[in-house]
Amino acid sequence: MSTPTTRTYAHLRQHLLARHELALIDVREEAPFAVEHPLFAANIPLSRLEIEIYARVPRRDTPITVYDDGEGLAQIALQRLGQLGYSDVALLEGGLAGWREAGGELFQDVNVPSKAFGELVESQRHTPSLAAEEVHALLNEKADVVVLDARRFDEYQTMSIPGGISVPGAELVLRVAELAPNPATRVIVNCAGRTRSIIGTQSLVNAGIPNPVSALRNGTIGWTLAGQTLAHGQSRRFGDVSPANRQRAAEQARAVADKAGVVRADSQTLAAWRAQADRSTYVFDVRTPEEFARGHLPGSRSTPGGQLVQETDHVASVRGARIVLIDDDGVRANMSASWLAQMGWEVAVLDGLGAGDFSETGDWQPPLPALPQPSTIDPEQLVQWQADADTVLLDFTTSANYVQRHIPGAHWAIRAQLEQALERLPVAGRYVLTCGSSLLARFAAQDLQRLTRVPVFVLEGGTGRWIAEGRPLESGETHLAVPRSDRYRRPYEGTDNPREAMQGYLDWEFGLVAQLGRDGTHGFRVI
Repeated sequence: MSTPTTRTYAHLRQHLLARHELALIDVREEAPFAVEHPLFAANIPLSRLEIEIYARVPRRDTPITVYDDGEGLAQIALQRLGQLGYSDVALLEGGLAGWREAGGELFQDVNVPSKAFGELVESQRHTPSLAAEEVHALLNEKADVVVLDARRFDEYQTMSIPGGISVPGAELVLRVAELAPNPATRVIVNCAGRTRSIIGTQSLVNAGIPNPVSALRNGTIGWTLAGQTLAHGQSRRFGDVSPANRQRAAEQARAVADKAGVVRADSQTLAAWRAQADRSTYVFDVRTPEEFARGHLPGSRSTPGGQLVQETDHVASVRGARIVLIDDDGVRANMSASWLAQMGWEVAVLDGLGAGDFSETGDWQPPLPALPQPSTIDPEQLVQWQADADTVLLDFTTSANYVQRHIPGAHWAIRAQLEQALERLPVAGRYVLTCGSSLLARFAAQDLQRLTRVPVFVLEGGTGRWIAEGRPLESGETHLAVPRSDRYRRPYEGTDNPREAMQGYLDWEFGLVAQLGRDGTHGFRVI
C-alpha cells in the first residue's frame, strides 16, 4: 500500500488565510472532538461518514484533510473517502498532536466559529444586555416588555424564561413588529447561553427597529445561576406578519445585507455557479422547516437561518465555499447572509423567485452513496428470534435516542467502535442490527460481517417501524456496549447540569475573543 499524502498545519493555515476551499475533518465522535480541535475543523464521525459527507462536502475534488488523535480512524476515513469518489484526500501530519506541536490553536466545545464570532460581535458592538435579575424584576413589575427566545422550538420547550415566546433567530426581524407593535415596548432576546441572544439582539439593532432591545445576559444559564425558576413545556409561538410589516422588515434586512457586502444572485447566476467545476456552492433555504416542506426550490436544503448562523460548520463544512440563501420574504435570507458575510463567507441571496419556483415539496433528503444490501428481517421475525438466547440485537441510533426508547434487549454501540463492542457483547449465533430507520445499520452490517463469521441481519424499517407497530419498548442505559461518546453533553442544554459546568461554560465563552486573536485565521469582520 502506498504511503498516504499528508498536509501540515502550515499548509492548511496558509490556505485558510488565502480563503481557498478546504475541508478539515475530525473523524472522531463528537465528545472527544469537543475536548479540543482546530477552529475550522468540521466534525464528521467515521461512524456516519457515508451518510453525511456528500451533503457537507459536495464537490468530489475538494481538498480534504482528515485527522484523529491517534485512534487509527483517520486512515480508515482516508480509504473510505477514496471509495466514495473523493480524489484529493490527505491526512493531517501528526494528527491532532501535530497541529498542537506546530503551534496551532485548539478550541473546546462545538460550533466554535459561530460562538467565537458572537463574542467578537459583543466586544466590538457592545451589544446591549440585561442581567437575569433585571429581567426578572421587569417581569415581576408587569413592565411593558416582551421576551423572545431565539433558539429552536424544541430547545425552548425544554426550558425557557416564563412568558417567553419562541422566535428562532432568523425570524426576529421579520416578526418583531407583530410581537412588540408599541415602539416603547422593551424587547429582550434570550437563548440558553450567549451566542444566539447576542446575534439576535444585534440583528434587531442592526435592522434599526425603534424598540429598546437587550439580550438576556448569559441566557437561561444566567437565569438559573441567579436562582430563578425556568418554565418547561411552553408553546408560545409567533403568528402571521402583515404585508406592511413584512415590507418594512424586508427593506431593513436588505440594507443590513448590503452594508455587510452580501452578493445578489438570480436563477441564471445560481445555475452557472452550480455548474462551476472548481467551486463548491451550498444552497440553503432559511425559512422554517414547515415552510420548506410545503414548497421549496429544487436542490435546496432546509437550514433555518438562526441555526445556520449558530451551526454553520454542521452544514457548510468546506471553508472558503460559496453559500446561497433563499427565502420568500426578503428578510430571513438577508439577515442570515449579513452574519455569514461577517464570518468570512462568500454569501449571496437569491432574488427574483416567484411562487412557482418553490415547486418541490417534502423534507430535505440527504444525497447518499449506493446503500449496502444486507439480509433483512421484519419485526415479527425478530420477536421469534429473540426467544433464542443466541440472537444479539445491536442498536446504532444516537445514544440519546437509545436512552429515550429502544427495543427490549438491544445493545447500544457505535459503528466505528465495533471491535471494542464485540468484546463486551454476549456470544452470538446471529446478529440483528437496527437504528432509527436502519440506514446507518445497513453500513454497520457490512462492517460487522467483516469481523465475524456469524450471520448478520438488518431490521427492515428499523426501530421506527417497531415503534409504529406498537411493539414494546424499554428506556435507559440498559445495555451499553461502548461508552456514550457520540454526543458532547452541552452545559447549556437540559435542566440538570451542575452549576459549576454552567459557570465554566460562560467563562470559556468569555475567553474566545483572545483565542481568535491567537489563532489568526478567522477572517471575521464586524459591521
